[in-house]
Amino acid sequence: MPSLQELVRAHTDLDGEDVAWLQLLMADWQVLADLSFADLVLWLPDAEGKGWWAGGQMRPTTGPTALVDDVHGTFVPVGRRRMLDEAFELGRLVREGDPEWRDDVPVRVEVIPVRRGARVIAAIARSTNLLGIRTPSRLELSYLQTAGDLTRMIASGYFPQPGPRSDHADSPRVGDGFVRLDPAGKVAYASPNALSAYRRLGLHGDLTGLVLADLTRELVPVRRRPDEETLSAVLGGRASRDAEVGSDEVTLIVRSIPLRPQGDRSGALLLVRDVSDLRRRDRELVTKDVTIREIHHRVKNNLQTVAALLRLQARRTQAEDARAALEEAVRRVGTIAIVHETLSHAVEETVDFDAVADRLGAMVVDVSGVEAPVRVVREGVFGPLASEHATALAMVLTEVLQNAVEHGFADRGPEEPGRVVVTARHIVGRLHLVVEDDGRGLPVGFDVTSSHQLGLSIVQTLVESELGGTFEIGAGRAGVGARVQVDVPLA
Repeated sequence: MPSLQELVRAHTDLDGEDVAWLQLLMADWQVLADLSFADLVLWLPDAEGKGWWAGGQMRPTTGPTALVDDVHGTFVPVGRRRMLDEAFELGRLVREGDPEWRDDVPVRVEVIPVRRGARVIAAIARSTNLLGIRTPSRLELSYLQTAGDLTRMIASGYFPQPGPRSDHADSPRVGDGFVRLDPAGKVAYASPNALSAYRRLGLHGDLTGLVLADLTRELVPVRRRPDEETLSAVLGGRASRDAEVGSDEVTLIVRSIPLRPQGDRSGALLLVRDVSDLRRRDRELVTKDVTIREIHHRVKNNLQTVAALLRLQARRTQAEDARAALEEAVRRVGTIAIVHETLSHAVEETVDFDAVADRLGAMVVDVSGVEAPVRVVREGVFGPLASEHATALAMVLTEVLQNAVEHGFADRGPEEPGRVVVTARHIVGRLHLVVEDDGRGLPVGFDVTSSHQLGLSIVQTLVESELGGTFEIGAGRAGVGARVQVDVPLA
């Protein structure tokens, strides 16, 4: 199904400002469809004057649809839909006296010209399923009256209204709560849902006849209000904006659409939604997120305490083998602590592994004890990794780097620098890691399967069992140094 911009580029001569105007209109036309109890179709004029292209379609949530099939993207030639031709040529609303019959359903059709400045740039066909029409209540009459005002505003170029759009993903709809204000900001009519929302806020009695901005100031504590300018503009119906107000227990989003069918403001449409449960869940999620980060912070602190105790024990140990084993344990615990420290600062349960890899490279060089100046260089990007992958991969990278530095450059002096390159690549849902050094290389006849080194055993176990990947070790390119390859799935 082609987008509005694709249809405009392919079939019309509308410019970028025309498209922006139509996009503003379509961002708000669910309101018009719901107030009208009708389907809306946006028709764009063909560049060669041959007919009309359907650039968008909207169905109502307040009544039955009149269009069972999608018409978006279809073409209607000139002469087939007389009302479309007339609305564009005359620049005014066109109504059909008798209903059309579609699939045994009577449908009333109206066409609204969409004006931008002095030009009619499109038209909206509004189709109402008459089988859904019943004796109108005061609510339905208020809906239809407001729909008529919006219709005249579209035909006169007063709607949509330019300006900042709502940044609320949960912006209210017509069915959430409907309030009609008069020019003075008094409530002319409030739907049962809107009345219920304000009663939850603390209202006793009815809304009709009250100045909504003054009432909201009485019910909402100062610290839960927006700034005074926003409150007056939105609750007074003077600006096309929205605001969030409420008490400690109740939160409402109020959206205002000023009505000016003749040019001067004649009142406003306000949509009200009670989002108390949504905000409560948001607060619970924030609390949960903070708790998780605090847990990671405490785990990191505990691991650092363990590492400090092991380091203290290593200093008091006389046996060289025991001291070396304890120092390796300190390094491994520190590696896990780095991952938890990163998670304690993350918003989500993912780790920026590039930062972790850089810290691990610096840590390994600092504690290696070799005389040669060794530089660890990262090429490529790890990107964010899930925490369960990050911990195991950090251990693997640490062990591989430790082996490369300690065994590759142990026989070099301070005048012989060394280099270790860590390369990370993402290939079709997998992470491919290569660690290559320019050291002395592997011993003659080295076989990883028969090696008794604890570090290599840890690497194999983590890669194959924890990460479900593969691990290879061999000579570097051109026979210089050693090369380790790790390939693990990310899904």
